[in-house]
Amino acid sequence: MSDHNEDNKDDDDTDLFRNAVKGTRRLRTNTVKPYRNRIKPIPVQSLKDEKLVIEETLEPTPYELNVEQGDDLVYSRPGVQQSVMKKLKRGQFSIEAELDLHRLTSDQAHAALMDFIVRCQRQHIRCVRVIHGKGLSSKNQIPVLKSKVNKWLRQWDNVLAFCSARVCDGGNGALYILLKRL
Repeated sequence: MSDHNEDNKDDDDTDLFRNAVKGTRRLRTNTVKPYRNRIKPIPVQSLKDEKLVIEETLEPTPYELNVEQGDDLVYSRPGVQQSVMKKLKRGQFSIEAELDLHRLTSDQAHAALMDFIVRCQRQHIRCVRVIHGKGLSSKNQIPVLKSKVNKWLRQWDNVLAFCSARVCDGGNGALYILLKRL
């Protein structure tokens, strides 16, 4: 008897459905077009971020400002131990290669420095000295390359730390640079 009740229930449901859709016609397609064409979202935050990056690259950064002839430069990435920095400042790392940027334009110096650091890393050189000069022969005796080298080195991930050299190695006209091991 339970099978007969189930069949009646199914028939009742079918009749109810047919009565509910009486007077309608079957759609020719399975897809329904939206009421309006969808507008692509505007990535407002991405646009703001891109604009901010462009503005930041055009503005001088704090480490570009007020770098004077006598200023010592010191920088280390997070994670570089203080003992390593002390050793670097004291000139206790063996200098394995050297680059002199005197008399180069900013563009030439940038290319030479980047090439030098890449070559040193490939040769597994850990510590180098770069002579950027003190700016004594620059216009108004402003150390242009010193400021730019300071900026460039901070931007390159393969530079772990740097500091002005000891007086016997060029003083604040040169840097000791500690490179990341490959």
